[in-house]
Amino acid sequence: MTYAHAAVTALADAMRADPAVVAMGEDVGRGGIFGQYRGLQQEFGPMRVIDTPISESTIMGAAVGMALAGLKPVVEMRVADFALCAMDELVNQAAKARYMFGGQGRVPLVARLPIGIWTASAAQHSQSLEAWFAHIPGLVVVTPATAADNYALLRASIDSGDPVVYMEHKELWGSEGEVAPSARAELGKAKVVRAGTDLTLVTWSRAVHASIAAADAAAKHGVSVEVIDLRTIWPWDRDAVFASAAKTRRLLVVHEAIQAAGFGAEIAASVAESLAVPVARLGGPRIPVGYAPTLEAEARIDAARILARVLEMLDGSGRKQSVA
Repeated sequence: MTYAHAAVTALADAMRADPAVVAMGEDVGRGGIFGQYRGLQQEFGPMRVIDTPISESTIMGAAVGMALAGLKPVVEMRVADFALCAMDELVNQAAKARYMFGGQGRVPLVARLPIGIWTASAAQHSQSLEAWFAHIPGLVVVTPATAADNYALLRASIDSGDPVVYMEHKELWGSEGEVAPSARAELGKAKVVRAGTDLTLVTWSRAVHASIAAADAAAKHGVSVEVIDLRTIWPWDRDAVFASAAKTRRLLVVHEAIQAAGFGAEIAASVAESLAVPVARLGGPRIPVGYAPTLEAEARIDAARILARVLEMLDGSGRKQSVA
């Protein structure tokens, strides 16, 4: 099924299993802008699939109150860029309530904030802000890369009992993959999507697909790249990343988000401090995403750029450089 239909299926299954699960946001009754709510209001009615005014702070604030009162709201923000209007409700209220009230109140909501470059949508609709939310204590941050994970991770997020910032990629909605509704995922567990021995490449979201393509191309140069899909940014799977980096003795972190202060820096620094292996990052340039195709292309991290960075960390021919 498609990435979008996987999300519909996951939410429908969660709503059938638990009457406390509700969905709310702009246009959810009509199916959402990516079709990720299609058919849900017809099945569950407008009291559980709730169309809201165009006011992100109102939507998020209402969801926090609903969660504290015992419901499990899935909050639609349309795109992450629009959620900036609801930062106080998410960052100061949802993230901190459990801590500030000594566990007496929890906020089991899932805030869907689609990230990433959206073709021809320009600077205000194409941001990847996962590092912002990883910085906030109390928030879980999830970034599914496949249809299978969009089902399994959304179910896990709804069941987690804590506020989850759930960041699907805008350009993955039409992608397809096998989905097993019986499959479950654990938040904080990465997945090795391609085994390798010469270099560890850690990535997430849409960059996973470009990274796999780059790893396939690197094999033609004699370079064996292990690709890890982090899946959740916080908590992130330190054990999986450290084990792979200890094996390959090289680490490259790739993300579509702007490289400056991106979450890749946290991973690279953690590995460098613990393992003393060469580390590198590849992220977007610190520029707004342009509307013109030529400008938009400058902000994209594609397989060719990833391959070039991989080979740069070696000697270009597949042989490891000395790290002495």
